[in-house]
Amino acid sequence: MRDLEVEVLADAWYVLRRATFEHRLPDGTWRREQREAYDRGNGVTALLHDPERDTILLVRQYRLPAHLNDHRDGMLLELPAGLIDAGEDAAEAVRRELIEEVGHDIADLRRLWTLYMSPGSVTEHVTFFLGTYGEHTRVGAGGGAVDEHELVDLVELTVEDALTMVVAGEIADAKTVLAIEHLARTSGR
Repeated sequence: MRDLEVEVLADAWYVLRRATFEHRLPDGTWRREQREAYDRGNGVTALLHDPERDTILLVRQYRLPAHLNDHRDGMLLELPAGLIDAGEDAAEAVRRELIEEVGHDIADLRRLWTLYMSPGSVTEHVTFFLGTYGEHTRVGAGGGAVDEHELVDLVELTVEDALTMVVAGEIADAKTVLAIEHLARTSGR
């Protein structure tokens, strides 16, 4: 790639940029191209598992893009997740999000991966964590950050029920499916 030019098209909820550049083709010639990408910052997410009861914690929340793209009501079951704020690292951000969304403070989070979830259109990468929860980690009710206008319902499922819901298409969020399948695979299911 050469001659990169970037312009901001929108800067409201997220930043939308258009990049114009020259791309080298296999035959050695150069072609001028344009692409657009949303920049919303980088994110974090965590799968919390209670191994004694074999349950996980998810949140249910409204997602406009899913609703606009034919999801029946836009309400998705997802891992608790959020964006990394300025000055935070991924571990700090995920602990904050877990307290806000599910009411648990988890000190022993294990970092799994950092993945680009939609690299064709969004700059964001998401860092995944795995942790253990129980009554000893509960510090609040969860439900989201009121000052951020979040409204999330806490949903506790057995791992088996979650796997059944993945197969049935009732859990349709990619990060959530990845993490549930990882937990199932690493626990010998």
